[in-house]
Amino acid sequence: MKILLADDEPIARTMLEHWLTGWGYEVVTVRDGEAALNALAADPDLRLAIIDWVMPRVDGIEVCRQVRSGPAEPYIYLVLLTAKDDKSDIIQGLDAGADDYLIKPCNPLELKVRLRAGRRVVELQEQLVAARETLRFEAMHDSLTALLNRGATLEQLGRELVRSSRRNSPLTVIMADLDHFKAVNDTFGHATGDVVLREVARRLKIGVRAYDSVGRLGGEEFIAVLPECDASVGLGVAQRLCRLVSESPIVTPAGTVSVTISIGIAASGQFPNATAQELMRAADAALYQAKNTGRARAVLASDADWQEQAPVSDPEATPLKPLAAAHV
Repeated sequence: MKILLADDEPIARTMLEHWLTGWGYEVVTVRDGEAALNALAADPDLRLAIIDWVMPRVDGIEVCRQVRSGPAEPYIYLVLLTAKDDKSDIIQGLDAGADDYLIKPCNPLELKVRLRAGRRVVELQEQLVAARETLRFEAMHDSLTALLNRGATLEQLGRELVRSSRRNSPLTVIMADLDHFKAVNDTFGHATGDVVLREVARRLKIGVRAYDSVGRLGGEEFIAVLPECDASVGLGVAQRLCRLVSESPIVTPAGTVSVTISIGIAASGQFPNATAQELMRAADAALYQAKNTGRARAVLASDADWQEQAPVSDPEATPLKPLAAAHV
């Protein structure tokens, strides 16, 4: 593990560096508080730090304060080292953000044990962060395909639509559904169907930009949110996705499986002031058109699709129909 040693006294710094190196630490040494802050900001692997109280430019107390006022993660364990031994000094050091406090001249065995305790704190914090990120990923992603799940995708669509409106920029929604997927499950089994879904998800993901969002709505139905993308570009993207899915059979333990996908597209520029749900439903209506006109194709939503999805707040409008649970 890397450790930062900040001390302006050459003899003390050399002695401490010798101890730390002997204990297996990779030591980064600096001579003042300003250099200590720069080193900690530049190297995220520096998770332990021994900071002398009295240093030029920026003292150890100020180093502790600035570290604690910065990002909470990754956590840096700070050991304040000083000749000050008054109780009020110890309180001041700990109150500034130091995790531990050692009085010079320090005993090497005591320093070794306290650093070991600091390592445990850092390692525990890393485990907690990793567990939290795992839970966050699982809460937002589909367990089978690792794409965004329905809730996360709809939330992302809402955010992007607000941003699109604020910037007066286009946004496209793509609704996609595998063709005759029930036949895949019936012929090869659901385990093979899962392999097919995972591979289709992978192909959809590589067919869009890194900052586009791709999610699984459920079953064999997918959605993509394409910011900064108008209707014509969105149609081109959808056609590319159709080719990516169908151009080569999917290899599974049960044999190769050929699949195609149908896609509906709706763009914010086509339907000004449309809500997220209205755009999705327009794209879903276009998806039905793709299914009804032969499948394995991409269809752009039309004005007729929009009229079918007119807001229910308009007394003359047709009520919004529910999104399809599945297509064939």
